[in-house]
Amino acid sequence: MKTICFFNSTTAWGGGEKWHLEVCTHLHDLGYPVLAIVHQKSELFKRLSNTGIPCRGIKVGNLSFFSPFKINTVRYLLRENNVGTIVMNLSRDLKLAGLAARWEGLKRIIYRRGSAIPIKNSFLNRYYFSHVVTEVLANSEATKKTVLARNPGLFPENKIKVIYNGIDIEGFLARPIRPVYQKKDADEIVLCNLGRLEFQKNQRFLIALAAELQRREIKCMLVIGGTGRLRDELQGLVEQLHVQERVTFAGFIDNPPDLICSGDIFVLSSLWEGFGYVLAEAALCEKPIVAFDCSSNPEVVRDGSTGFLTPVDNVNAFADKVQFLAEHPKQREEMGRRGSAFIKENFDSAMIQGKIVNYLVHGQ
Repeated sequence: MKTICFFNSTTAWGGGEKWHLEVCTHLHDLGYPVLAIVHQKSELFKRLSNTGIPCRGIKVGNLSFFSPFKINTVRYLLRENNVGTIVMNLSRDLKLAGLAARWEGLKRIIYRRGSAIPIKNSFLNRYYFSHVVTEVLANSEATKKTVLARNPGLFPENKIKVIYNGIDIEGFLARPIRPVYQKKDADEIVLCNLGRLEFQKNQRFLIALAAELQRREIKCMLVIGGTGRLRDELQGLVEQLHVQERVTFAGFIDNPPDLICSGDIFVLSSLWEGFGYVLAEAALCEKPIVAFDCSSNPEVVRDGSTGFLTPVDNVNAFADKVQFLAEHPKQREEMGRRGSAFIKENFDSAMIQGKIVNYLVHGQ
């Protein structure tokens, strides 16, 4: 059997890198030949170093695909390791490694799409999806729709496969929990949010929500976990809206249950999510969820059953649902239990990994 190569040049650690690590490790443990080509200074490289998986370092920029040296370097690595399938997660990786893979004659050149942002209908994209990519692997139905959103003829729809991200449920629930926030009073309602402090995650909305809940005299605290470029801007908004006593920033969270289990309700204000890992994790912790009715959220949160989905950026509608959950503890608990059962039934990693093996190894 030829080698399956996982190519990921980012230095950041996120859902895509987590997916690469888990899938690569699973296939390696099953005895299938795999190769990882990643950035040497990345968290992914560091974690792969402890697995015994063959790993090569590379640095890729947005214009690397113009460099014959870079292309030939990737071609050599593919040829040296007898690669027959390559999986890429980033646009810049597709441009470089996808081109190298095509010139090496690889049969399967797979672009894994994990972001629910429509692909631009540019000349370059039309070329790559017509002449380089052989298949697209999407992490949700919402992500699949974004591939063809701006050009229905960009790529054959029947070559876009949807396999959800999996959760290691047993391992996740077995983690020790150290809450990052303790309630000031027994009747205080704690709202939790976890994500990078970036535009996509839209925590500005949550601070406006805190102000609205304060106006409604609902006794609550919003705990935001995560770090990012918008930290100072968000703190400024907290002061501007006079909700210093209602909002706290918990910083980087290494173990999500530490934050999620500190609260009563999980709130997500993301403007888009390819697949909301954090929603699945919150549900596993038996927390009801309030989020926007957008991108893949309806595939992870059952509106009215495991949580509530509201129109994007509608503070009053969002606050209405939070208020309902705050005032109805029994329904809160029931939604949490149903959410946990839904995730266990649909996103267990053992089941998902089986689908991925069938897809990558057997082409099914």
